Amino acid sequence: MIKILVTASLIIFANVWISAQTFSVYGTVTDKEGLPLPGVNVIVAGLATGDASSENGEYRIKGLAKGEYIIEFSIIGFRSERKRILLLSDTKLNAILEEEAITTEQVIVSAGKHEQKLSDLPVSASMIDNRDLLRYNFNNLRDALKYVSGVNMVDDQLSIRGSSGYSRGVGARVLLAIDGIPFYTGDTGEIIWEAVPVNEIERVEIIKGASSSLYGSTAIGGVVNLITKEADQPFTYVKSFIGFYDKPSHEIWDWSGEYRLFNGQTISHSNRFGNFGFAASFTRLEDPGYKKNNFNKRYIGYLKAAYEISDASSLKILFNSLNQRSGNFIYWKDSRNALVPPDADLGQSVGSDRYIIGIISDNKLTDNLNLIFRGSYYTTEWSDETASRNSSSADQFRGEVQSNYRIGSLLLVNGFELNSSRVNSNLFGSPESFGAGIYSQGEYLFSFPLSLTAGIRYDYNKVNDQANSSALSPRLGLNYKLNSNLSARGMIGTGFRAPSLAEKFTSTFVSGIGIRPNPGVSPESNVTLEAGILFHPENLIIDAAVFRNEYFDMIEPALDPADGEVTFKNLVRARIEGFELNVSPPVADFLKINFSYTYLYPRDIHLNKILKYRPRHIFNSSVSYSDNGIESGFDFRYWSKVEEIDFELIDLGFVPDGDKRVAVYVLDFNAGYNFLHIGFPGRMYLNVKNMLNYNYIELIGNIAPLRNIAISFELFL
Repeated sequence: MIKILVTASLIIFANVWISAQTFSVYGTVTDKEGLPLPGVNVIVAGLATGDASSENGEYRIKGLAKGEYIIEFSIIGFRSERKRILLLSDTKLNAILEEEAITTEQVIVSAGKHEQKLSDLPVSASMIDNRDLLRYNFNNLRDALKYVSGVNMVDDQLSIRGSSGYSRGVGARVLLAIDGIPFYTGDTGEIIWEAVPVNEIERVEIIKGASSSLYGSTAIGGVVNLITKEADQPFTYVKSFIGFYDKPSHEIWDWSGEYRLFNGQTISHSNRFGNFGFAASFTRLEDPGYKKNNFNKRYIGYLKAAYEISDASSLKILFNSLNQRSGNFIYWKDSRNALVPPDADLGQSVGSDRYIIGIISDNKLTDNLNLIFRGSYYTTEWSDETASRNSSSADQFRGEVQSNYRIGSLLLVNGFELNSSRVNSNLFGSPESFGAGIYSQGEYLFSFPLSLTAGIRYDYNKVNDQANSSALSPRLGLNYKLNSNLSARGMIGTGFRAPSLAEKFTSTFVSGIGIRPNPGVSPESNVTLEAGILFHPENLIIDAAVFRNEYFDMIEPALDPADGEVTFKNLVRARIEGFELNVSPPVADFLKINFSYTYLYPRDIHLNKILKYRPRHIFNSSVSYSDNGIESGFDFRYWSKVEEIDFELIDLGFVPDGDKRVAVYVLDFNAGYNFLHIGFPGRMYLNVKNMLNYNYIELIGNIAPLRNIAISFELFL
């Protein structure tokens, strides 16, 4: 009897143990070319459980009892997949997703400070995804932005639809942010593109037109928001590249007599332990430069840590650092020595150390109310080895509280923001600034396919003991879906920008040119109007827009012929009109073609002349092939010859032959192979930039990069 009872007990215990045992479903999600797809939602149908695929496309769903399940795979831009599985043990389930014909339903967060579909926006927007950043071996984000419609770069000055000319690295009319945290310096107010950790970016969102109603000063021309990768699963990424600059097309320019080699390395790792995840990376870049005294060495550090406090609350910490030393090349010696600076500038260099730490707290208080806090501290220190021995250190503090509240068909986005900057410099003095802003925006979706966006922001600025300045920035936008394939949008809004501390107080002598302060320079403002359509039947995408920007008191650098010194002044009035067209025609699944054209008519209304450093015509096109792990493509960029430049610098002899400039024709080529097709976790790319070795300038007396060739290799562990 005892044996029978023991045996029965063991059988019952075994049945209970087996029924209580849980298993996992795991695998890899790729596209039809075998490339891993990160961020795919993998959900068990009918259950509140699932996972998101990692950087190498892997996922794992734990804690499932044996039985039959339906696993759903979905991500924007690809057709969803449903797979049925009988789970009796840990089971591997891979998925291959095909791209959707319509790719305009991507989600963007920057336009309204919350998630929206691109096709629902009242303004024009573009995106760059992580795969393009890696495929083109972009190590500086400014190079990637040159491929975006309506965008042009003059050296490191970003201009969206002609919003900026060139102000010698001082001030910016486009706001750069990382996960919504502003990323511009407290002294010069400029964007330090070299500090951006390109390999950690998931996507880049570009909003075109005045966005001050939500983002305040600096967003007068638009917003570029970098969305960083999430740390979901253990993943290690290693990248190394090496390349060289070809010799100049004119022998007289060949100052070095050699091919100039450049290289870089990146290592990053992400992991998750329960509710805590992190991603960290380190990048080293070395470039001797194709111009004499134009070298740079950069070290970029990055950390993102995230803690899920609960299902409704999370905390993220961002850290980014840049330690850099670079040569100082401003203008050429003359056109026969186009890659050599003036003798007085030889040996000059600039060293800089920049660190930013940010905190993002996201709290879902109710099903309809979210409260978000963003805070940051950005410290910069730089000095140069010039005759002026310029140096500056700046500390900038920012804090923002934002609430998103939904009432039926109405979404209210409200918030307030504070910022403070302190500077200690021998060329700016020791000014302090304080700013505050409060904003409110409502988005209402009517019962018929019309959405209305209305918002307003008030900003207050104070610098030292000067009189304070303030601005009110309203905006109104509409989006109407005429049918399933066609939507129309329209927006009218205002923007403003307070001058940076450098624009007010700079007093120095650079490369023979004196710069004097102008504490009385006033804030600038603008009114933006835009109307556009988005047409996307099946595989065709057509996005077109017309726009008009009226600028008041626009801040531009000007040279006084009386003393040959530069100062920042307010133009009386400026107007920039134009239109933009983007087309992606249907070809084949493995072949994609895109082209865009932007026409600008930028002019100073008071002087009746074209604004400086704005091309009238901008054209971009690309052809890309992708199949069986092989990728290749061509990209072509055209900018018409710039009509107005700093002629005063030429007339006074500061820049010999500075009037020499041409239209821009740049052809790039790339090719790569994904070794996952043969079972090896790696990729290799070949990039040939400026394939025709065409000589052009973006900035007066400064030749743009010569033809350069690079090979990069990526390893996934």
